[in-house]
Amino acid sequence: MESLLVLTLISSIWVFLAGSACCQRPAVVNIGAVFTFDSIIGRAAKVAMEAAVSDVNADPSILNGTRLNLIMADTHCNVLLGSIRAFQVLEKDVVAIVGPQSSVVAHMVLQIANHLQVPLISYAATDPTLSALQFPFFLRTTQSDAYQMTAMAELIDFYEWKEVIIIFVDDDYGRNGMSTLTDELDKKMFKVSYKLPLPSQLNLSEITDILNKSKLLGPRVYVVHVNPDPRLSIFKIAHQLDMMTSDYVWLATDWLSSTLDSILPAHQTSLNILQGVVVLRQYTPESSQKTTLWSRLRKMLPEDSRNSSMNVHALSAYDTIQVVARAIGKFLNGGRSLTFSLKNKFHDLNTSRMPWGKLKIFDDGALLLSTLLQANFTGLSGRIEFNSDRNIVSRGYEVINIDRTGLRRVGYWSNGTGFTIQSPEALKQKRITYTHLNQTLGNVTWPGGKTERPRGWVIADNERPLIIGVPRRVSFIEFVSAVNGSHKNIQGYCIDLFNEARKLVPYDVPYRFIPFGNGYSNPSYDDLVKNIANGIFDAAVGDIAIVTNRTKVVDFSQPFASTGLVIVAPITNSKSNAWVFLKPFTVEMWCVTSASFFMIGAVIWLLEHRVNDDFRGPPKRQLVTVILFSFSTLFKTNQEVTISPLGRMVMVMWLFLLMVITSSYTASLTSILTVQQLSSPIKGLEDLITKEQPIGYQVGSFAFSYLTESLYLPQSRLVPLGSPEEYESALLKGPFKKGGVAAIVDELPYMELFLSGRNDFGIIGQPFTKSGWGFAFQRGSPLAVDISTAILKLSENGKLQKIHEKWFCKMGCPGERRRKSEPNQLHLVSFWGLYLLCGAFSLVCLFIFLFRIVRQFARYIRQQKESSHAELVSSNSNSNWTQVVYKFIDFVDEKEEAIKRLFSKA
Repeated sequence: MESLLVLTLISSIWVFLAGSACCQRPAVVNIGAVFTFDSIIGRAAKVAMEAAVSDVNADPSILNGTRLNLIMADTHCNVLLGSIRAFQVLEKDVVAIVGPQSSVVAHMVLQIANHLQVPLISYAATDPTLSALQFPFFLRTTQSDAYQMTAMAELIDFYEWKEVIIIFVDDDYGRNGMSTLTDELDKKMFKVSYKLPLPSQLNLSEITDILNKSKLLGPRVYVVHVNPDPRLSIFKIAHQLDMMTSDYVWLATDWLSSTLDSILPAHQTSLNILQGVVVLRQYTPESSQKTTLWSRLRKMLPEDSRNSSMNVHALSAYDTIQVVARAIGKFLNGGRSLTFSLKNKFHDLNTSRMPWGKLKIFDDGALLLSTLLQANFTGLSGRIEFNSDRNIVSRGYEVINIDRTGLRRVGYWSNGTGFTIQSPEALKQKRITYTHLNQTLGNVTWPGGKTERPRGWVIADNERPLIIGVPRRVSFIEFVSAVNGSHKNIQGYCIDLFNEARKLVPYDVPYRFIPFGNGYSNPSYDDLVKNIANGIFDAAVGDIAIVTNRTKVVDFSQPFASTGLVIVAPITNSKSNAWVFLKPFTVEMWCVTSASFFMIGAVIWLLEHRVNDDFRGPPKRQLVTVILFSFSTLFKTNQEVTISPLGRMVMVMWLFLLMVITSSYTASLTSILTVQQLSSPIKGLEDLITKEQPIGYQVGSFAFSYLTESLYLPQSRLVPLGSPEEYESALLKGPFKKGGVAAIVDELPYMELFLSGRNDFGIIGQPFTKSGWGFAFQRGSPLAVDISTAILKLSENGKLQKIHEKWFCKMGCPGERRRKSEPNQLHLVSFWGLYLLCGAFSLVCLFIFLFRIVRQFARYIRQQKESSHAELVSSNSNSNWTQVVYKFIDFVDEKEEAIKRLFSKA
C-alpha cells in the first residue's frame, strides 16, 4: 500500500514537471523569409522585414518577451535554388515562411510547406491559382491578380475597347494572370485578339520581333503583364518602333508601378518613353506612420539606392511580419507550444549530401494557420483581413497615368464602386454611394500627348490593306460584277453603296477587292461567308442575305436593302369580265341598296299621294310610279316633283345618300378596271409545296438551303437556274416539260429586276421570309459598326435611294406585281351609318304624316256623328271595325284639298 502511494506521488510530480516544461514560453521563435534579395521588390522588402522584426521585438505586447528571429534565404529568382533555400530554412524549425515574392517559386515551395504543415504567407506572389485548395497553407497579404484583372477588364470596358493584345511573361505568373484577364473580358463580350508570350529572361531581339509582328495586327490596345523590369525593355523597344504614338494604347499591371516607385526619381528620364501609359497600382491609404516608415527604410537601404523611392510591396512585407508575429503571440498566449516531429519517410531519405532527415513537421501548423486567418487589424498597407480564399480583402487599385511630369493619379477602382475620382476613405467619410452606373476617371494623357480617347485599333494600312471578297456574279450583274474578270474594275449597286458608306467612316480604310467565284456560275454565298470566318477575307461586299446560319460566324452591317423569298409564277390577266360592273359592291351591299330604292319610293308615294297629282291616278300607274321614282332620281330623269314639306325633306336625305353611294361605286369600279387583276395556277406557298411540281431557284442563293432544310422539300424537285433568261425559259416550259418549273423561289430584289419588262409572270402573294442584304465582316470587327452608322446616314440623306435609282430606274423602277385574291369591294359595314340615318329620317317623317292623318280622320269621324246622329261603330261588332278601316283607307286616298273643303263646310 505504501509503495503504491509513493508510485502515484512520483507520477504526479513527473506529469506536473513535464507539463510545465511543455507550456514554458520559448525565448526565440524562428520564422523564415525566402525571396530574391537583389530585385526591385526584394531590396525594399528586405529592409521592411528587418524593420518590422525590430519593431515586434521592441513591443512586449506582441510576443510578451519572446524574441522573433527572421531567417532569410536568397532564391535568386530561380525555382531550383528557391526550393533548396526553402529546405535550408525549414531545417531550422521555422513556424512560418514569409514569401516567396515570385509566383513561380511559390508553386514549388508550397509543395514543401504543405507536407511540413508550415504556413507560407507571401507579400508579392499574385498568381490567382495559388489560392487553390491544392495549397491550403498559403496566404498572402498582397492583392490577388483575380482582383487586378477584374479592374483591368473594367478599365478596358470603361473606354469601350472591344479587342486587346496581351503581352505576358510565359510562366505561371504570366499565363495565369493572362488567363484570368481573358475570362473577365469574355464575361463582357470583349475579345483578346492576340496573346504574345515572352520568356522569363527578356531578350531584346525577341521583344523586337514580337512587337514588329504585332504592328500588322488590327488591335492597338496592349496590356503588358510581365515581371518588374528596371530597364523597361518592352517600352524602350516600342518607342524605337514608333509604337508609342497616338494610334496606340498601353496598359500595364502593377509590375510597372512597383518598378517606377522603386527607380524614381533617380531615373526620371524613363518617363519620356512611358508618356501616355496607364498603369494600375495597389491602393494603400495615406498615413503618418507610412510616411515615417518610408523615411526610415530609405536610411536602411544601401547608399547607392537611397535616392530611389519605395514600392507598395515593402509595406506589405512589413505588415506580413506583423501578421505572423501577432498570430504567434496569440498562439503562445493560448498555452500552446511550438513542437516539431520527425517523419519516417523523410528520415529514411537522409544522405550525406542532402540532410532530408533533419526536416520536421510542425505539429500545430494547422492551428497557427487558423490563427493567421483570424487577423483583423489596420496595417501600413491598409486593412489586414483575410477572406474565404485566404486572400487579403481587396483594397482596390489606383489608376495611374504617366506623363512627362511624373506619375499622375486619375482615379481609383474598387470591386464595389468601379471607377471613382475620390479615394475609398473619402467615400466612406462622406458616406457617398457610388455604383457601376456612374463611374468616372480624370483626364488621361495618351501616347503622343493627345487627350482624346484613342480608337484602339486600325482596320488596315498601306502595308496590309483590307482584303474584301466580292461575289463574281454571272447573272443580275447590276448588283455586283467584275468587269472582264478584273480585280480592279468591280462595279455594281452594292459596290457604289459601299464606297459611299466608306466616305462617311471617320478614318481611312485601305482595301482591295478580290472576286470570289469561277466566273461561269454564281458563287455560293455560304462559302463566301465561311471564308470570312476562316480569315481568308476580312470582309465581303455584295448582295449577301443576312440569315441565321451566317450571323453565327460573321458580323453583318445594318441592312441596306429589304428582301425575302418570294414565289414567281406565270399569270393571266382577269381584268376583262362581262360582270365586272357588279364587283364594286358585295352581295349584302347590293341587297341593302336595292331595298333602299323601293323603301324610298314607297315613303315618297305616301307623303305625296294626297297633295301631288303626279302620285295619283289608276292603281297600275301609281305602282309604276312607286317603283321607278327612286330609280329615276339616280339618273335625274324623274318627271315627278315633290310638293309636301315632309317629302322634300326625305328627298334631300335620299339624294345625299345617293351621292355618296354613286361616287364610291364609281371610284371602286375605276380602280377595278384600272388595276390589273392577276391569276395563277399557284395560289401560294402551301399550294406550291403540295402540288409536287418542280421548283426553280437561283444558283448560289440561300433559297436552296431554305427549301430543303426549313420546308423539307426533296432535292429532286428543285431545279438550279443561273440567269433571268433561264428563269423565263423554265417558266414558259411549265412543270410538265423537261427543264420546266411551276414556279421560281428567289429573293425579292432579283425578282423585281426579272419582272421589269416581263408581263407574263408575277409575284404570288407576299414574301414568306423576312431578311435583308448587308456587308459581312469578321467577328468583332469595329468596321461593321461604323459602316452600319454610315448606311443609316445614307438612308437619311437620300443617297441610298439615289444609288438605287441610278442602277435600277433607267427604264422605270421595278415594282412589285402581286396577285390579289379579290377586288377592292365596298362592304356594307362602311355605309351602315348612312343607311341607318336615312332610314331613321324617313321613318320619322312617315310617323309625323301618319299622326297628322289620324288626327284628321278622328275629326272627320266626329263631324260625321254630329251630322247623322247615328252610331258609327259598336264595340262588339267586327263588321263595324271593318267599315272603319275601309273608311280610313278612303279618307287617306282623298286629296288634301277635298278634306279641307269638307272641314270648311262643317
